[in-house]
Amino acid sequence: MENIILEDTTLRDGEQSPGVAFSKKRKIAMLSALIEAGIKWVEVGIPAMGGDELGALEVLLERKDEAVLVAWNRGVAEDVKQSLQLGFKAVHIGLPTSNLHLGESLKKDRGWLLKTSSDLIKLAKDHGVFVSISAEDVGRSELGFVEEYAAHVAEAGADRIRLSDTVGILTPDRYGNIVSRIKRASGIAVQCHAHNDFGLATANTLAGIQAGATFFHATVNGIGERAGMPDLAQCVMALKILYNINLGVDATKLIELSRIVARATHVECYPWQPIVGDNIFAHESGIHAAGILKNVKSFEPFLPELIGGTRRIVIGKHSGRASVNHALNALGIKLTELELVDCLRLVRAKSMKDEKALNQDELLEVALSVNEFLS
Repeated sequence: MENIILEDTTLRDGEQSPGVAFSKKRKIAMLSALIEAGIKWVEVGIPAMGGDELGALEVLLERKDEAVLVAWNRGVAEDVKQSLQLGFKAVHIGLPTSNLHLGESLKKDRGWLLKTSSDLIKLAKDHGVFVSISAEDVGRSELGFVEEYAAHVAEAGADRIRLSDTVGILTPDRYGNIVSRIKRASGIAVQCHAHNDFGLATANTLAGIQAGATFFHATVNGIGERAGMPDLAQCVMALKILYNINLGVDATKLIELSRIVARATHVECYPWQPIVGDNIFAHESGIHAAGILKNVKSFEPFLPELIGGTRRIVIGKHSGRASVNHALNALGIKLTELELVDCLRLVRAKSMKDEKALNQDELLEVALSVNEFLS
């Protein structure tokens, strides 16, 4: 595989999540966190929005020597000109290829698309910038035409074509096939842009990379329109662990990145969120906890240290004697085997009654109830 490039779009597509709005201060902080994590390409926003967004982008551009900052533009010359005037060295041009979007939404035909795309590419390339261009709604586009369009934009000078599964309807095999065919037809870099409406965004992205895409989009916490985008942490770790592809991202920053974006969106990740969730290295089930205490590889796909995480043995309804004994030993408490059996019984009863795991004080209280001399 060629070098694979992650382009974060938390600040653009991610912010398009319904109800989400990032202040200038937030956008600056998030860009800093992304750069510190080693992310080298960031789609930072839409200049044509104007107002405070424009002011934020002007500040973000102060970091353009530290990462490739990409401006998103409609397929309109004035949009592209504005991005160039601001000083962006990479621009993306959004244009659709499906009859639904092209004909019904824009009221344009394929001839208009081919001419407009080449005109806008020339406009941007005349300023010496990196030009990315979309095939939006590729999942509902006629593939033969997308191949023609891809060859056309490549000849016009585009550096990259973005294959946008706009409503998330593709499966990994179909998306991989589209990427492969467009890569052959164009000869330029292909970027994956997958939406998560059926929960397949990350799988489709991985399939696209296997099929020859060299760029892909992701967002922190998978935020984005409707069901969101591929989750950045999941993509980074899946590529690293499962495909042996190192994106150059500092994995120990992934949890903090997640928390920064959670605060900005006012939406916490659920505990079982892959990679960054609080439960990823937490073990309660007796069999699992006992296995982990013997060999940490038994029920974990990678060590928590790799992402700056911490392993936890949770004491609750599903705990076994090994985990309860381990937790008590950590508190300096030793029970006999009979006392441990009693303690486990009481732990399970309390957990079921309270419908939650026990904290340290609650476990200590149970231990005292089976051995009064501990106090």
